[in-house]
Amino acid sequence: MPSMEVATLTAKGQVTVPKAVREALGLRQGDQLSWELEDGSVRVRAVAPLDLVYLQGLESSLGEWSSSEDEEAFRDL
Repeated sequence: MPSMEVATLTAKGQVTVPKAVREALGLRQGDQLSWELEDGSVRVRAVAPLDLVYLQGLESSLGEWSSSEDEEAFRDL
């Protein structure tokens, strides 16, 4: 049987994520949550942080596509 946790919405629209939920999701200060709305219900999920090292590696591999010739060839797309 699923557990239920209750939180109260403040006047500023803020909610404290209940401790049991934070622990179950492994949440820490600064983590982000996504709110997915569908048919009057909401699903809250922890958002995985971006892998900065991976993104920097990917960016460095795209350098071959940044010449002035490429800019001219793709300008009208």
